[in-house]
Amino acid sequence: MLLYKTVVGINKQLNKLITIPFPQLEMGTDSVASAGALMAEKGAQKVLIVTDAMIHSLGLTTSLCDSLQAQRIEYVIYDEVKPNPTIANVAVGADLFREHSCNAIVAIGGGSPIDCAKAIGAKVVRNKPVRRLAGKLKIRKKLPPFMAIPTTAGTGSEATVAAVVSDPGAREKFTIVDPAILPDVALIDPKLMVGLPKPITAATGMDALTHAIEAFIGTYHTPLTDRYATEATEQIFIHLPVAFHDGTNLEAREQMAIASYKAGCAFTRAYVGYVHAFAHQLGGMYNIPHGLANAVLLPNVLTLLKPYCEHRLALLAEAVGLSTAQEFIDAISHLNAELGIPTSFPELKEEEIPLITKRALAEAHGTYPVPGYLTQQQGEALLKRFLEITA
Repeated sequence: MLLYKTVVGINKQLNKLITIPFPQLEMGTDSVASAGALMAEKGAQKVLIVTDAMIHSLGLTTSLCDSLQAQRIEYVIYDEVKPNPTIANVAVGADLFREHSCNAIVAIGGGSPIDCAKAIGAKVVRNKPVRRLAGKLKIRKKLPPFMAIPTTAGTGSEATVAAVVSDPGAREKFTIVDPAILPDVALIDPKLMVGLPKPITAATGMDALTHAIEAFIGTYHTPLTDRYATEATEQIFIHLPVAFHDGTNLEAREQMAIASYKAGCAFTRAYVGYVHAFAHQLGGMYNIPHGLANAVLLPNVLTLLKPYCEHRLALLAEAVGLSTAQEFIDAISHLNAELGIPTSFPELKEEEIPLITKRALAEAHGTYPVPGYLTQQQGEALLKRFLEITA
């Protein structure tokens, strides 16, 4: 444990030395119509549009394509990104970029297309196997002009310096972290989120809440990240239920988009914690959507961590009109229930719990500024709760 604390201390000092910029933020209903002009300003001549089949089939790329055409910018659409983008997704996208002589990237979709686009850009400029890009500061070279257009209010990937990629062969995920992969422009159009199904609205919204909370309770927090995280938490508690029950409410959609962006700004500077560490492993092992895994895990992990960060949780409780850390955790459980978030992982196999826990603790310890350390035994007991619920 002393080694873990030493590594975290070194990472904290390194984190202070790294300047994390903000993307150029464009926001508002129908703002996607300005995408072409914005990319023209960045020098785009031929764009690789990175998305997924569902986003493309729903016609959410139409306005983007129209705006690019209006500026005489050519484009190629890559719509094969998986819900948890894989090494193969990144490699294929990078090949398309080169084959079609693209010089810019636009990602449109949830966190998966945006993360995939980041990794594609990194592979284009570094030309290395995707696995060798994993870790911190492996890119250090400017990507081609890059715009991110989120269609969910959850990952905040348009504001972060990280991209998560799945390795199906190893049944695990890895992260690329470098300020170089931050999008040049984050374009947030709440109109693109109006048609989101309720389950996706719920899971992505709870993903954003997880980002805000883990950034706030971790030991890397600063006054800046505290402000972003607190404001995001307050907005999510108010507007997520509205967006869930009435998906056509543009005000709720916009406020959730803003909250997601703020949470992204917070956690890309203050990092995440055990919820993400376990969610990444569950996603890698069973392909469970990341936001859903975070939502299910969140109240249970916070219960384990409460002895280490009760005061910080109480501050978040005050932000949403509550009094204590326990009231805040209970409110998260109640919010999950209102949103129809399940309380278990049917995919989870008991015999794989030790390996999942080992991988999760290895990811968290020395990497994430967790408020207190969990043991292998505690991690396994945490996951077994989800088995017991399904029994």
